Amino acid sequence: MSKGQRFASVWDAIEDTPQQAAGMRARSELMMAMQAWVKTSGKTQAEAAGLFGITQPRMSDLMRGKISLFSLEALIDMAAVAGLEPHVTIRKPKAARRRRDAELTAA
Repeated sequence: MSKGQRFASVWDAIEDTPQQAAGMRARSELMMAMQAWVKTSGKTQAEAAGLFGITQPRMSDLMRGKISLFSLEALIDMAAVAGLEPHVTIRKPKAARRRRDAELTAA
């Protein structure tokens, strides 16, 4: 990493590969969505844990943001049980989008 280098997300800066960064971005977004859902649902952590089929201590881990303890699949499953609709969005990197936009403008 060079001095002054800019990253699209913190995960791009701290993960070793683009694949790891993408996985962590997805897990992070899902975890934050689940935390928000629990806070706004009116359910206790114990009630939410029961709904998701996990223990209350594991629910506490989710609420405290212990991202390394949760797989992408587990977070997607919990989001679906909560009635959320997780989905994957594929987009080109910003530099590629800027090039495409410049080409369209020049045409």
